[in-house]
Amino acid sequence: MLASIRTDLMPAMSTPLSDASLDQLFRQARTHNHFSDRPVEDSTLQALYELLKWGPTSANASPARFVFVKSIAAKQLLAPALSEGNLAKTLAAPVTVIVAHDLAFYEQLGTLFPHTDARSWFAGNDAAIQTTAFRNGSLQGAYLLLAARALGLDCGPMSGFDNSKVDAAFFAGTSVRSNFLINLGYGDGQQLHARNPRLAFEDACRIA
Repeated sequence: MLASIRTDLMPAMSTPLSDASLDQLFRQARTHNHFSDRPVEDSTLQALYELLKWGPTSANASPARFVFVKSIAAKQLLAPALSEGNLAKTLAAPVTVIVAHDLAFYEQLGTLFPHTDARSWFAGNDAAIQTTAFRNGSLQGAYLLLAARALGLDCGPMSGFDNSKVDAAFFAGTSVRSNFLINLGYGDGQQLHARNPRLAFEDACRIA
């Protein structure tokens, strides 16, 4: 039986964030291809994970795995997997995050979702494993992007690389597979292009 929820201990979530906060997370935030020389400290990356880990995932599965590529050696390991258009900007970024997911995530469900046998939902079910790992790992990558912006970092998410080469270089012999990359740092706003438009509500949404 599930333990009763102590609603008196739950923080109120009904107050909207300030306009300044919404601007930082969404309206004024931009995808950056150029960063200043200011380094991103390891403590900031740890704080970043401590924020993003609270984002919801199916059955609290938390399949995402992250490699923060900072060192010259690690950058050189990543370089052969990058497309020509992404190579220079990635090597110049203070940090590149490999957003990946663990196809053996269900082995952690005894700890992460202990009130039922959630492992049995996935063990031996390759379709459920693949779908759940990819979907929720992608969600966690998005949480990372927003957490980074919340901490004052700028982001440059991207595809344009060879997943198989990244997996061979960073995840050989494991059940972890790469999804996408995010360059992180403190952006150079002087090198931003004009912002592209977005779809209007009526073009992207409907209320059923």
